[in-house]
Amino acid sequence: MYERHRHPPLSRVAFAWRLARHAAVALLLMGFSLGIGMAGYSHYESLQWRDAFLNAAMLLGGMGPVHIPATPAGKIFAGLYALYAGLIFLVMAGVLLAPVMHRVLHRFHWEDKGSR
Repeated sequence: MYERHRHPPLSRVAFAWRLARHAAVALLLMGFSLGIGMAGYSHYESLQWRDAFLNAAMLLGGMGPVHIPATPAGKIFAGLYALYAGLIFLVMAGVLLAPVMHRVLHRFHWEDKGSR
């Protein structure tokens, strides 16, 4: 997927396409996770879709829930979803930062290799 250390860094256009692909993966992951949260809050807490969206989006964004769960099943779902949302937040940050960090490190090593 990424160029080897012996190869020159990607052009700016190719790098922009790589960033776009990574952003698309992150958006798909976010949409899927948002759907899981909305479905769970709607099912376990009988929230309307707007309130379920708000709760799931706030958890995925790292802010915390708006609605306090009232049912035992809703409390378990909310706890598990909060753990999942925290993990997905970190995964999405990694997916978005991976091409940037690779390019920085690749350029650093490529320039270092050229000076020998």
